[in-house]
Amino acid sequence: MKLILAQGNPGPRYAHTRHNVGFSVLDAFAEANDARWHSESKFRADIAEATINGEKVLLVKPLSFYNETGQVARGLVDFYKLDPVSDVLVIHDELALPFGTVRVREKGSDAGNNGIKSLNAHLGQDYWRIRIGVWHESRNQINDVDFVLGKFSTEERASLETITQQTIVPLITRFVKGELEAVSHSV
Repeated sequence: MKLILAQGNPGPRYAHTRHNVGFSVLDAFAEANDARWHSESKFRADIAEATINGEKVLLVKPLSFYNETGQVARGLVDFYKLDPVSDVLVIHDELALPFGTVRVREKGSDAGNNGIKSLNAHLGQDYWRIRIGVWHESRNQINDVDFVLGKFSTEERASLETITQQTIVPLITRFVKGELEAVSHSV
């Protein structure tokens, strides 16, 4: 079994914000694989299940807030007896990368990302990540919190849909198949 966890904040207020780019990606992946979302209160998450190449895949959007996702991940890893090193992929926004840049890392520090800090505290640093760049020039006039909780423009949303379908969904599939490598893609 593989666990694909997206960083984000629950509720309609945060839909289409930069911090919720992981949720948007998982929604697209779920749709592409006919997976339906349901709420699992015992895991504090919305979960969808898919099967890819005979492998069960659990898609997870935590109902905790972004900075507390480590607890949700730990509960799922323990319940399903998963190994974070080989079975967990986290998808999250990256303020330090230009919009549209996609980077894959096998492990690493939190680099100031509080959601990753929570995950690292509960899982350790050894799990796969897909980092999606959200930075653009307006970032220089806005503080970090307001910027990441701001919504994507219409143009950015359209571009993100293309990036998701052409780059990120195939990367998730490669992870499930055990074929993912550390890479960087830019638009």
